[in-house]
Amino acid sequence: MTDQSLKNVSRETMDDLSVFADLLIKWNAKINLVSPKSIDELWHRHIADSVQVFDLVKVEKGLWVDMGTGGGFPGAICAIVAKHKKPEMKFVFIESDTRKSLFLRTVIRELDLNARVENERIEKTQPQNADVVSARALASLDLLLGFADIHLNPNGTAVFLKGAKFQQEIEESLANWQFDVQKVQSETDPDAIILKIKEVERV
Repeated sequence: MTDQSLKNVSRETMDDLSVFADLLIKWNAKINLVSPKSIDELWHRHIADSVQVFDLVKVEKGLWVDMGTGGGFPGAICAIVAKHKKPEMKFVFIESDTRKSLFLRTVIRELDLNARVENERIEKTQPQNADVVSARALASLDLLLGFADIHLNPNGTAVFLKGAKFQQEIEESLANWQFDVQKVQSETDPDAIILKIKEVERV
């Protein structure tokens, strides 16, 4: 575990992340939370990848909405880090898959997270007025901005993990949206980028 983002977390947080990892491995045998091939790289590919998202967000409290949380990335991991670093931050995990929602509720209960699950499609969920929205491996940037338009408050920040085609996605999105974007190189994947987006408006 040499990932820089994991070096920055406390021992208590590492203990909680270890409990999460054990839960995920146990549940992954029954429902497909992550690809079985990526279990061996769970800490680097999924957990550290999500911790770095938390480190980019400079909001101390308020509401963080993770869209399409699935196996917990990045939302549940960010909520675990926040438990010790920013305990006033509240989280909502929007997840339409009922079995994955049950897993997320188990994680919340076992780790005493300041979070709840909305077992609903993102576009059908009541607008959340969030200070932060996040998503990982969920949809095109154009679609994600539509979801952010529903759930992000006007002064909020969207954080989206993207792969090598991020620039193409940005250019395609400009047909429908205007926004301020900051591109941050991923610490865990040389081909990936994290987009920090503010001031989302439909064109």
